[in-house]
Amino acid sequence: MDWLNDLIWGTGIAHSIFILSIVISVGILLGKVKIFGISFGMTFVLFMGIFMGHFGFRIHNDILHFFRDFGLILFVFSVGMQVGPGFFSSFKKGGITLNLLAAAVVLLGVLTTIVVRYISQMPMSTMVGVMSGAVTNTPGLGAAQQTFGELRGTPDETIALGYAVAYPLGVVGIILSMLFVRHLFHVNLEKETEQIHLQNNTHTHSAITISLTVKNPAVFGKSIGHLAALLRPREFVISRICYFEDNRIDIVKSDTLLQEGDKIFVITTADDAETIKTFVGEEIQMDRKQWIPAQSEFISRRIVVTKPGLNGKRLGDLQIRQLHAVNITRLNRSGVDLVANPNLTLQLGDRLTVVGSELGVNKVSEALGNSLKRLNDPNLISIFVGIGLGIILGSIPFHFPAIPQPVKLGLAGGPLIVAILISRFGYRYKLITYTTQSANLMLREVGIALFLACVGLGAGEHFISTIVHEGGWKWMAYGFIITLLPLLIVGFIGRRFFRLNYFTLMGLIAGSTTDPPALAYANTTAGSDTPAVSYATVYPLTMFLRVIAAQLIILFCYA
Repeated sequence: MDWLNDLIWGTGIAHSIFILSIVISVGILLGKVKIFGISFGMTFVLFMGIFMGHFGFRIHNDILHFFRDFGLILFVFSVGMQVGPGFFSSFKKGGITLNLLAAAVVLLGVLTTIVVRYISQMPMSTMVGVMSGAVTNTPGLGAAQQTFGELRGTPDETIALGYAVAYPLGVVGIILSMLFVRHLFHVNLEKETEQIHLQNNTHTHSAITISLTVKNPAVFGKSIGHLAALLRPREFVISRICYFEDNRIDIVKSDTLLQEGDKIFVITTADDAETIKTFVGEEIQMDRKQWIPAQSEFISRRIVVTKPGLNGKRLGDLQIRQLHAVNITRLNRSGVDLVANPNLTLQLGDRLTVVGSELGVNKVSEALGNSLKRLNDPNLISIFVGIGLGIILGSIPFHFPAIPQPVKLGLAGGPLIVAILISRFGYRYKLITYTTQSANLMLREVGIALFLACVGLGAGEHFISTIVHEGGWKWMAYGFIITLLPLLIVGFIGRRFFRLNYFTLMGLIAGSTTDPPALAYANTTAGSDTPAVSYATVYPLTMFLRVIAAQLIILFCYA
């Protein structure tokens, strides 16, 4: 039975993978159990690792460090690929306010951590771990560990211990802050829902359809192309026309002439609809099905862009209307319908609504690809090119006057920044960055599972003694303060001075702490995806700031 002894208590590769498999599988299973309606999810892998580490299960240090760092890279890179496309657009309009408030949460959390450290006289490395656990931010923990190890040459186990001790109350504290704001301002959930519906009806950039009768003499005898030039930069597409003289419905071309009484089918945005109505004529109630009569020779079909060569090309450059006598009316990206204006840049996975003859639509389908099977093939080149570039960026030393030691973004910051950049701008350099949601989720979950399992196994030996003999219960209290204080301050400011909708504020609170359990609670309370929208708006910047903040604190204190 020596082989079994080596498998359980040895130091080889098989032993390491076997232990990691047990930690991850049991941890995920237990993480699904709900305690007071809250489940810890993947984070329970950390506690399972601590449990097994406490009872003497070990992995060779070199193997442990490899799996930990590689898991961290996979995790932060896949997060960057997911949030990158929306990272820069999240700063537009209302997103600026939300991101500033989220940044304030991060800054106040750092300041609270520093104040608590000087009052308690705890090591700053431990406090950074407590801070990361208090805001449930695993990449920040990884960044702090990796930066400390580079500076000192040896890891500090108290960073992971602080994270593990502070995490449970961190999840509870985030939800408590939402409840406190709700009761402080006597929030009526039904009124908040009505307010959201009103905002959605008056401020939207997604595509809508309207039917108009041509009444303005200024456009009589003018072509569709001329009308588009007059109304530029309004976003709209005229798809079909019903001629007044014979009620014949036809596909619109650039040289199609408008006459009095003609009816047109328009795809535009809610913001531009009124302008187009005023300029063209009056709106009529005409069902979309009436624009494709049963005897019609043209059809409407959604076609998926799957040809790699189209990635990054402008829609107008394809000249689809001129070549195939069809119209592209809408572009669906990530579940949102956009007006298909010629300046839109195509990305793999876009779904185009094409209207025209069956022959023309089939030709367009061939030109665009329309092969869902091709989208399922992973683009590994972009992933590993991005990881390689991220490691190079993370290894570059940056010198700042106030810091004697050069600053590096490290294995967490470098891949995160590169992933955000290539997922947003990669198409310009012919990099195909599209991955299915399930593929991205798989990469992310494998990475975080490896990282948490290794962190837990490394910290497990001293966890109980830390709680019992080294005042670990105080760490819980410190973490609870770091969780609650910034959220309550920013929650009050957001509601009192910026008049944020409560559901939007819940998403902001969850996003500023990058906490999925809190988001799940917020979505359940709202009964809609409103909190998820603000969560996604602030998540990219918050994730970036959390990683950088953890590194900078370590650098300033230990460089």
